[in-house]
Amino acid sequence: MSSHLRKGRHSVTDAEGLELIEKSFREVAKKMDFQILEFNGEEDHVHALIEYPPKLSVSQIVNALKGVSSRRYGKAALPKPHEESLWSPSYFAASVGGAPLEVLKEYIRNQKKPS
Repeated sequence: MSSHLRKGRHSVTDAEGLELIEKSFREVAKKMDFQILEFNGEEDHVHALIEYPPKLSVSQIVNALKGVSSRRYGKAALPKPHEESLWSPSYFAASVGGAPLEVLKEYIRNQKKPS
């Protein structure tokens, strides 16, 4: 299964923060046995195209991604967009079974990265 996840609406602030989040996401993916097919973000949200086995649920994946990246973000002493949390409590996920993956990857690649 493939899903397109969009997370947050808080400012990630800069390229360093986005890089740390991507690294965290990829480490979680390796540990949980799913793939990040594409990742990118803007100042206030990130996009991830994820392929995962049926044994995992979207909520399990999102909880792990948010939890690990938030802890690492805090340990790196990067400024959080809000005092308490890196992520908003919500997320958007959509199944992309019928969409051409290359089109979705291109869409994610073309997101404006923070400077």
